[in-house]
Amino acid sequence: MANKIKKIFGIDLGTTYSAVACVDEHGKSVIIPNAENQSITPSVVFFDGEDVIVGDVAKENTKLYPNEIVSLIKRSMADPNFLFEYKGKDYRPEEISAYILRKLIKDAEQELGEKISDIVITCPAYFGINEREATRLSGEIAGLTVRQVLNEPTAAAIAYGTMGNSEDKVILVYDLGGGTFDITMIHAKPDAIDVICTGGDKELGGKDWDDRMIQYLVDEFQVTTGCKDNILEDIDIWQELQLTVEKAKKTLSQREKAPILVTYHGERAKIELTRKKFEEITQDLLDRTISLTHDMLNEAKRKGYHAFDDFILVGGSTRMPQVLLRVQQEFSSVKPKLFSPDEAVAKGAAIFAWKLSLNDELSRRVTEYTEKHEIALSPLEIPEEIAQAVADEAGFTLEAVKYSKMAIRNVTSKSFGVLALNQDNEDRVVNLVLKNTTVPTEITDSFGTHVSNQETVEIKIMESDVSDKEVKPENAIEIGTAILSLPPNLQIGSPIEITFLLNGEGRLEITAFEVIQARQVSVTIDTSSVIQGEALEKAKERSRKLVVY
Repeated sequence: MANKIKKIFGIDLGTTYSAVACVDEHGKSVIIPNAENQSITPSVVFFDGEDVIVGDVAKENTKLYPNEIVSLIKRSMADPNFLFEYKGKDYRPEEISAYILRKLIKDAEQELGEKISDIVITCPAYFGINEREATRLSGEIAGLTVRQVLNEPTAAAIAYGTMGNSEDKVILVYDLGGGTFDITMIHAKPDAIDVICTGGDKELGGKDWDDRMIQYLVDEFQVTTGCKDNILEDIDIWQELQLTVEKAKKTLSQREKAPILVTYHGERAKIELTRKKFEEITQDLLDRTISLTHDMLNEAKRKGYHAFDDFILVGGSTRMPQVLLRVQQEFSSVKPKLFSPDEAVAKGAAIFAWKLSLNDELSRRVTEYTEKHEIALSPLEIPEEIAQAVADEAGFTLEAVKYSKMAIRNVTSKSFGVLALNQDNEDRVVNLVLKNTTVPTEITDSFGTHVSNQETVEIKIMESDVSDKEVKPENAIEIGTAILSLPPNLQIGSPIEITFLLNGEGRLEITAFEVIQARQVSVTIDTSSVIQGEALEKAKERSRKLVVY
């Protein structure tokens, strides 16, 4: 792609492994290897004095420096209670994730010999507003421009071939990664990709299989040696077992058994873990993914989708034989396909990023064209001469450039509403935007003042996993607050109109309008659960000063 057209890169910021990709000069999405010549980088961060080490070296040092190493940080995104303390400084999940991004970008720049500034980052479809904002801020702390936060299953579907597919098909994407699980239905059309429904659990992934293995080993060690200690209280043993079970899990994907040696305070136990036992102790975890898949399929039926054409499995944890076998048994009508588990998401993000970069250039040139010729064109109207000029400059075919205008329509994985009183004077969450609504969307609902002469209205904005119009407060979380000042002498029940505007990335804007004297308040949800203000600026400053290896 010529220098005049800005290149945007795709990043899969994973729980256990991360990757970066781009579209090359041949129009193919490719993974950019890291400095160790590997396609994926462990999402492990090692604070080593004044330096930060990310990836394989950090992972290899886990046993030696357990208190200086952070892993699985994605599971703590937007958790206000998570702080990693090192040398008197507190690090939030967004900042630690930024170091992973910096490692990926630094290695990619060295490999390609060019500067990288703009990226698309993926996240689980089931991430809420807070987690998505935290993901975006990670890129900002890393000194990057995050053009979009894209759902991982959508990225995987794009990589699967839907961008240039002339067929009309419905695809189910089962994404079981190291720390999260998503199940998403996507309708791929020649001119659009429509996400129909999504579901999942952001705290269900390969790490949970590892934890079950560790507990089994601890129990067997105690039976074999007679030791009554909880050996996991020894952080060195815990870290060693983490590495041991990861290797054993890979062994069990190829063989029927894996011998494991557990050593603690001079006691040793050789434990033979069979694939049968492994599958037995993790059966309920796999059952959970199947249950969530059926929940999502039921949602899809309510939207008129009763079948699917393709079933693809992505995410490193889908390599476990039990996953493919169980999915085949449960959904026998369509044969599931294991599709590039480690690379599909990053490659799809790169294709989406390529689409953005071409759209930017097309939009710029169409604007110049319309101003020059004093005409008006719709967003999808591209004069042939402009499309051909961009194709020639970018090194792609004319059809590919035109196809970059293809629409990608997502859905919200959460419901959003406000806290209000019902007719029985009980608190209820009234959802304006329901889960699996196509975004962007704008919804307005009417409410009334609670008492006469009310001076202000406190609008509590709530998020939930429930698709119902009304939800009990305990089934939702508060993600923001807006205060609307009211004119004097209003009667009880005076109308207040509240509008929710949810954009394609999942960012929410709220407007409250008092009808009598047309008073209004607007707020974009930026919650205290993500890093902000002085803490954000300090994180940016530290990131600029620290060397990441």
